[in-house]
Amino acid sequence: MTQTVHDQPSATQPSGAIAARAIGAVKVYGEGAATVRALDGVSLQFPEGEFTAIMGPSGSGKSTLLHCLAGLDELTEGRTFIGEVDLTTLKDKELTLLRREKIGFIFQAFNLIPTLNANENITLPQAIAGTKPDSEWYEQVIETLGLADRLRHRPSELSGGQQQRVAAARALVARPEIVFADEPSGNLDSKSGSELLGFMRMAVTDLKQTIVMVTHNPLDAAYADRVVFLADGRAVDEMHGPTAERVLDHLKKMEG
Repeated sequence: MTQTVHDQPSATQPSGAIAARAIGAVKVYGEGAATVRALDGVSLQFPEGEFTAIMGPSGSGKSTLLHCLAGLDELTEGRTFIGEVDLTTLKDKELTLLRREKIGFIFQAFNLIPTLNANENITLPQAIAGTKPDSEWYEQVIETLGLADRLRHRPSELSGGQQQRVAAARALVARPEIVFADEPSGNLDSKSGSELLGFMRMAVTDLKQTIVMVTHNPLDAAYADRVVFLADGRAVDEMHGPTAERVLDHLKKMEG
């Protein structure tokens, strides 16, 4: 059960539909003395058209929850849903298809294909699906992320920050039902990071995109409509209408 620590109306008006949810999510790694309970019965909902940040101390289960919600990792117990689809009931092929059609993921480690240039990496999921991106939206994403002069470069020819922007573009260009982002600004300088977060905020406010982001940065969390706080694999608090100052204060209290 989460406790609302700060409740203000969200900057967006979610439709009431739920884009993703976890019910009693448990994830256990290892066996015996080496057992780690990364998630310990997490139940959360993520409304459509809302930007949610997930925060908490190191080892609290943030990235594990994100990966399980996105179908990149399997739960030990419990269920996760994308819309009304229960991911725990899907076979591998069905899960792959759902991720391709409905989910965008911005990985902390980029996960770019080294033999493809930036443009090919960005459009790869749609090329596999046999579709093409909307040209106007594609141009807007590329311009906002400052990639227009880097599209023919391979990952090895790009800086870490540029690679992260390519990874972000890949997740956003297809206009998926939901985007999961794992520390999306972690490898960016402050200017590039704020541009990326600003673009993600715009995608939610203006285009009704749904975004769930793991971050440790209170400045990043302030772009969200809601912050969910995890501790020891459990959802312990949430904050609506966050500001960097309130988030930082709350994290200090959690760690204290």
